[in-house]
Amino acid sequence: MNTLFDRLMRGDEKLSLIGLGYVGLPIAVGFSRKLNVVGFDVSANKIDLYRKGIDPTGEVGDAAVASSGVDFTDNPERLRECRFHIVAVPTPIKSDHTPDLGPLESASRILAQNLVQGSIVVYESTVYPGLTEEVCLPILESVSGMTCGVDFKIGYSPERINPGDKVHRLENIVKIVSAMDEDSLDCVARIYSLVVTAGVYKAESIRVAEAAKVIENSQRDINIAFMNELSIIFHKLGIDTQAVLKAARTKWNFLNFSPGLVGGHCIGVDPYYLTHKAEQTGYHSQVILAGRRINDDMGRYVAENAVKSMIRAGIAVCSAKVAVLGLAFKENCPDIRNTRVVDILDELREYGIDPVVCDPVADAQEAWKEYSVKLHPIQDICDADAVIVAVAHDEFKRMDEHHIRKLYSERAQKKIILDVKGIFSRDELESKSYVYWRL
Repeated sequence: MNTLFDRLMRGDEKLSLIGLGYVGLPIAVGFSRKLNVVGFDVSANKIDLYRKGIDPTGEVGDAAVASSGVDFTDNPERLRECRFHIVAVPTPIKSDHTPDLGPLESASRILAQNLVQGSIVVYESTVYPGLTEEVCLPILESVSGMTCGVDFKIGYSPERINPGDKVHRLENIVKIVSAMDEDSLDCVARIYSLVVTAGVYKAESIRVAEAAKVIENSQRDINIAFMNELSIIFHKLGIDTQAVLKAARTKWNFLNFSPGLVGGHCIGVDPYYLTHKAEQTGYHSQVILAGRRINDDMGRYVAENAVKSMIRAGIAVCSAKVAVLGLAFKENCPDIRNTRVVDILDELREYGIDPVVCDPVADAQEAWKEYSVKLHPIQDICDADAVIVAVAHDEFKRMDEHHIRKLYSERAQKKIILDVKGIFSRDELESKSYVYWRL
């Protein structure tokens, strides 16, 4: 046999991974245990870190990067050595909530300039149904001068990596695969089966696979929005939302969702890709966009409750010192892309408050570059009037009341704490005269 799969297994061909972020790096490292892998990224700084065995994403760890067989490069011409390509670049949104296809289009152009005959190109980036064939494919053909189906083939296999999750990993999450025809689908499925022990699911078409991915995160977004709306209602009724959810979870089919800030490059972004495509067909989303509006407003809601708590406690808001613990978009993950904690910070500044921010996981240089936010070590926080625990990092969870007390000013008669995710004991803190609030 002399198929592309066989040649890859013999080491006669190479696999490329284009985009080495939170998604691409684990895939590249995983495949390098089985195949010859070229890992490409446009960031020379990122490539330099990987070559030194440093994993800034925290997804696989320094040791795994250092010992991997990935040939890291920022030279796009190295892609010419490969005939199986996986594109895993970000798909963000613009300020008007429409898809920002810049990274995907750029990656497609770079690949097309270095595409060789007989290649298979598989996209992993989360997109709306039809985008791979309507946007990416024309770029591949026009720039390369090749014809899809004759000179190369395409497929789509949506990423399902959950940043910061050490339980659900690439290898133990069922992988959806799709391709333009049966031959390429068989090849794509066999190649992914090398690293995904949980198995692969062959979707009926590329569009079906694209749609399956985009609704996964849209579904979560809607469910979290429902929890957030319940939290707003229950606060007005004087009921503890966490207590309500604890009781409701005793029913076997109650869905286990909680209120919170919805950020990151997936749940807070993907629904806009689906609604954008829907609007192109003349349909204006009702449920999906309603959920998005609720979730996008939660940072402001948290900040407003911090201000209300200080006013009720007799603290002068204009001179108040507020500490915000956490900047990353989720717990135990350094990723700050599309973090909704910045909405809390922005709203506090509207009240004349200059918050002090601490995040032991996020990168300080990136925080300053992206949001002009200076990160402080937690030991430097000692004079707060109010503390907002915005992200449930393990380091914060390990804090007991003694450590929490050190964050406050000695003059504080009432210690205000907004525990967004409810990681501390309400009863314990209220018994020690804290003004406690949580979603």
